[in-house]
Amino acid sequence: MTKISPEVEIKMPMEAFPPVSADVSFIYDSFPKYKLGADNQILDDPVEENQGPSLKDVIEQEASNLSDQHKRISVRDLASKFDKNLAAAAKLSNEAKLRDVASLEGHVLLKKLRDALESLRGHFAGRNKEDVEKAISMVEALAVKLTQNEGELIQEKFEVKKLVNFLKQASEDAKKLVNQEKSFACAEIASARSVVLRIGEALEEQEKASQASKPQDVDGLIEEVQEARRIKLLHQPSKVMAMEYELRALRDQIREKSIFSIKLQKELTMSKRDEENKSRLYMLDGSEALGSYLRVQPCSDEVPHVSKCSLQWYRLSSEGSWREVISGAIKSIYAPDPSDVGRILQVDIVSNGKKLTLTTNPVQAVSGLGSHVESLLRKSNADFNVVISQMNGKDHSSHSTHSFNVGRMRIKLCRGWITKAREIYSPSMQLCGVRSDVSNAAKALFWQARKGLSFVLTFESERERNVAIMIARKYALDCNVVLGGPDDLV
Repeated sequence: MTKISPEVEIKMPMEAFPPVSADVSFIYDSFPKYKLGADNQILDDPVEENQGPSLKDVIEQEASNLSDQHKRISVRDLASKFDKNLAAAAKLSNEAKLRDVASLEGHVLLKKLRDALESLRGHFAGRNKEDVEKAISMVEALAVKLTQNEGELIQEKFEVKKLVNFLKQASEDAKKLVNQEKSFACAEIASARSVVLRIGEALEEQEKASQASKPQDVDGLIEEVQEARRIKLLHQPSKVMAMEYELRALRDQIREKSIFSIKLQKELTMSKRDEENKSRLYMLDGSEALGSYLRVQPCSDEVPHVSKCSLQWYRLSSEGSWREVISGAIKSIYAPDPSDVGRILQVDIVSNGKKLTLTTNPVQAVSGLGSHVESLLRKSNADFNVVISQMNGKDHSSHSTHSFNVGRMRIKLCRGWITKAREIYSPSMQLCGVRSDVSNAAKALFWQARKGLSFVLTFESERERNVAIMIARKYALDCNVVLGGPDDLV
């Protein structure tokens, strides 16, 4: 503002100022404080008094509070919240109306002030006139700013109306939800009451039934107790113990008799077979156990030699209901395979058009062989020293020692760094005891690595030969391959 010199003192007649209407109300009792900037722009001084947050901030805060709490408040709380917000919106609407009235009064006041300054501009001259003109320009700037404030106020009023309508609708929806939940709650309460009544009636009926049956149950219990006492008097503990000892002794005698009976049956079967073999022309010589071999021999010099007869070995099932041809076993000598353990062997002899069948007892296993195989299975592979007797059906000239390595995934035959064969387990691979009349048949096995490559290997002992067969078949079974002899039913 322009400073007025204190030396100039002008007395204005009161009649020069136009009268102000009596119905005008002034919000402030003093002239507002402001400053003029560039191009006569009015710069408001910062208001010292705290008028609180604006209407837009209040609306945003309420909306955020509603979005944060809509998941954790009940329907009744939501309805009350909407009622409170509706009241707050109505209050804000009333405040907006008061602001409209105050804005109208401000326009009236500014117009009258401008008219008064216009009338004063005609009475002054010089520097005072310039001050009056500056005052007029400031009044006009205030009018422009008041118009801008009115625009913002109209926008806030529109938002307030929108919020009021939204809150009214939400309040109505909340009331509907409250009524719906109330009806559901009433229905559930009625259902619960009916259930409680039914349970109460059932309990009363059960109580009446229990009271009616109680004397009968007591009488039955008394009778049972008396019967138990009578039994206890009849069966004293010493007598019961004596009876238990007698029963135990009878069980032991029955077990011994059954074992002796089975043993006699086996001896009787063996004696019958021995008598049959004596009455026949040929007999089986050798131990009927794994690790040995069986040989067909004539019982007298009058019968034809075995080499002039046709032979075929068979493997019977454990029940003896059917028999399986052992392919390739057509010689007078046969060394049982680990798969023959517990099975009965038969050999058919055809001589001069006559057929004769010799039968063995079940092939017995070797003690300690299973535990030895289990210990070797814990290793990744097992090595055995062998000699190649035949290769692809022909006798092998070299009798040097080779290494027969049985692994989890493959079998390898080598001598030092020279590898004779190395094959993984496959359906084309075959492994079994030798089925020809080679020397040391109990120590030899037949191995077909693949089609077109086969060996007859002789081990250092019968035990190693059987162990190698059992380990190889176990590893092959882990690879979903069953190792057997030629044309075996595996």
